[in-house]
Amino acid sequence: MSCSRAAAFLLSTLFPPLLLAQAGSIDAERIAAAVKPLESRLIEWRRDIHQHPELSNREVQTAKKVEAHLRSLGLEVKTGIAHTGVAAVLRGGKPGPTIALRADMDALPVTELADVPFKSTAKGEYRGESVGVMHACGHDAHVAILMTVAQAFTAMRKELPGNILFIFQPAEEGAPEGEKGGAKLMLNEGLFDIARPEAVFGLHVSSTLHAGDIGFRWGPFMAASDRMRIVVTGRQTHGARPWQGADPIVASAQIINSLQTIISRQVDITENPAIVTVGAIRGGVRHNIIPDDVELLGTVRTFDPEQRKLILDAIQRIVEHVGEAQGTKAVLTLGEDPNPVVYNNPELVTRSLPALRRVAGDSHVKQIALVTGSEDFAYYAATVPSFFFYVGITPPGRNLETTPANHSPHFYIDESGLPLGVRALMAVAIDYMKGGSGAAKP
Repeated sequence: MSCSRAAAFLLSTLFPPLLLAQAGSIDAERIAAAVKPLESRLIEWRRDIHQHPELSNREVQTAKKVEAHLRSLGLEVKTGIAHTGVAAVLRGGKPGPTIALRADMDALPVTELADVPFKSTAKGEYRGESVGVMHACGHDAHVAILMTVAQAFTAMRKELPGNILFIFQPAEEGAPEGEKGGAKLMLNEGLFDIARPEAVFGLHVSSTLHAGDIGFRWGPFMAASDRMRIVVTGRQTHGARPWQGADPIVASAQIINSLQTIISRQVDITENPAIVTVGAIRGGVRHNIIPDDVELLGTVRTFDPEQRKLILDAIQRIVEHVGEAQGTKAVLTLGEDPNPVVYNNPELVTRSLPALRRVAGDSHVKQIALVTGSEDFAYYAATVPSFFFYVGITPPGRNLETTPANHSPHFYIDESGLPLGVRALMAVAIDYMKGGSGAAKP
C-alpha cells in the first residue's frame, strides 16, 4: 500500500468519511463532528497522564507521549525546549496567518485524595523532601485537549487557511529552586523562531465554573505574582532561657501579622484586588530549643505595576524593621522571574467571542471576575496578542463555593466538560485564521 493510500486509510478509520469529504468552511458543526469520534481517546489520554504525573522540569514521560503523538500525525516536531518542552507546526493547505495554541504539562507536589480509579500514587522530590505528585490543577486535561485539537486539525490540514504552532510547555507551576523554566524560558530559547504566531490562545480548566461553561475577561485577567522568601536570623538558646538568645519564631509571627496590614490598611483596594500570603514556615526541630533561624515563603498577587511597587516596598519595610525591633535580622528575597499579569487583548477577545458562543451556546459564555491566581501564559500575552479563557469542569448542580478548588488534593474534573475545551480552542483558532493577518493589534 502506498504512503498516500495508507494515510487516507488511517484517517478514514479515525474520522467519519462524510467529514473528510466535506468542503467549504470549518464551522461549529464541522468542529463538533471532528471531535466526537476522538472523545474516548481524549479521556484515555487525560487519565493516563493523570495517573503518571511529573513535577516541573521533570515532565520526561509526558513529553515523550506528546512527541510520539505529534510525530504520528506527520507534524514538524521540536523537543527539548526549556528542558522538556515540545512544539510542533501544522502547515495548512491554504495561505493564512500563523497562530499558536498552548498547553502546560507539569503536576504539583500534592498527594491525591480524590477517589477516582486512575488516582495518582506517584512520588517525587520537592525542596529536598519526598512528596506525593498530582495533577491538582488540570494540566493533564490541558495536554489531552491540545493533543486532540492537533489530531482533529491535522485531518483538516488541506482546508486550513494558515499554520498552527502547538506548544506543550513544562514548568508552568514554577521551576525548581536554582533552575529556569516555563513559558519565559521557552521564549528565550527560540520558541517563536520555529513559527512566529500573530496570536496565541490558551485555556485553563477551572473548578469555578460548571462543565459546559466558559469564562473570560477583556484586558487584565489573571494576577501578576511575585515569590517572596524571608529569612529571620536570631540566636539559638534553650526554650527555658529565651532571654539568652534572640527568638526568630516570635519575630516571624510579628512579621506575618504585620504583613496582613498592608492590604487592609495601606492599599486602596477599590482600584484592584491585591494579596499578600505566607504559605510556608520552616524553623526549629524541637519543642524546647529556640532555633537560629526561620524561613518564610509567600506570594504577592497584583494587577497594577504601581500598586505592586507600593506593596513590595511595604513588605521590605516591615520585614526589615519588625525583625530589627525583635532583636533579629530579617532579609527579604524576591523571585527572579515574577509572572506578569495575564492580559487578554481586547480586540482579540471581542472577535473570538462569537466563535465561543457558537460551540458552547450564548448563555454558557460568561464574563467572570478578576482571577487572583497567576499563570505564566502571561509571557506569551506580553509578546503577541493573546486570549486565555476558562473552561468549567465542576459537575452541574454542584455548589461552586464548596467544590474542591484547583490545587486541592480533592480536585476533581468532570470529564464531560473536556470536549468543549477541544471545540473552543478549535473554534477560536479557525475563526482567527479565516480573518487573515492583522485581525488583532497589540
